[in-house]
Amino acid sequence: MTDAIKIDVWSDIACPWCYIGKRNLETGLAEVAGDDDAPRVEVTFHSFELAPDTPVDFDGSELDFLVGHKGMAREQVEQMLQRVTDVAAGAGLAYRFDILQHTNTVKAHELIHHAKANGRQLEVTERLMQAYFTEGRHVGRIDDLVDIAAEAGLDPDGAREALESGRHLPDVRRDQEQARAYGINGVPFFVIDGKYGVSGAQPPQAFAQVARQVWAERRAAGEPAA
Repeated sequence: MTDAIKIDVWSDIACPWCYIGKRNLETGLAEVAGDDDAPRVEVTFHSFELAPDTPVDFDGSELDFLVGHKGMAREQVEQMLQRVTDVAAGAGLAYRFDILQHTNTVKAHELIHHAKANGRQLEVTERLMQAYFTEGRHVGRIDDLVDIAAEAGLDPDGAREALESGRHLPDVRRDQEQARAYGINGVPFFVIDGKYGVSGAQPPQAFAQVARQVWAERRAAGEPAA
């Protein structure tokens, strides 16, 4: 059987383009799943903090944060948020920047690594992004993260222990070091089979195309069929 194509995704829970990119990737892979010789794909998420200096409890809206953090005019930020909301809607995501609770994401990344160790990484990543961008949930505090972990099928006591001990923080830092080694300075960033880099929230067709291309290259190289 031909080995699965490995897609490594660097992203941040607080990155609106990362959730769009995730959904577009899933849509593109769903398209190729109907091929006669459908590629097998394994997706893994990796940690990237866009604003590691953000406090856990930020006093203000997403608009306030971006105006202060990026030094942009308020009207310009409003237009930017409306644009990303419209793009997200095109991907089937209902962003709610009016209720979003901006926070530090390092604990959310630790939870994703805990979920990976327990076979629930994709479910927890989806649940975190959904909670943050569409439900106005807080994803920076341990109590809130434990609730989200349970909703995604993880044992809440195990999740709490992992977060309170900080035992997955070294995993987060290793992901960040790997991102620096790759030269990644913005997310989402997709590494396909360790040799192709795809930057940004590309449309579903782009992900479908690269999956088919890599699968065809393997076939041409003589890898056995399933």
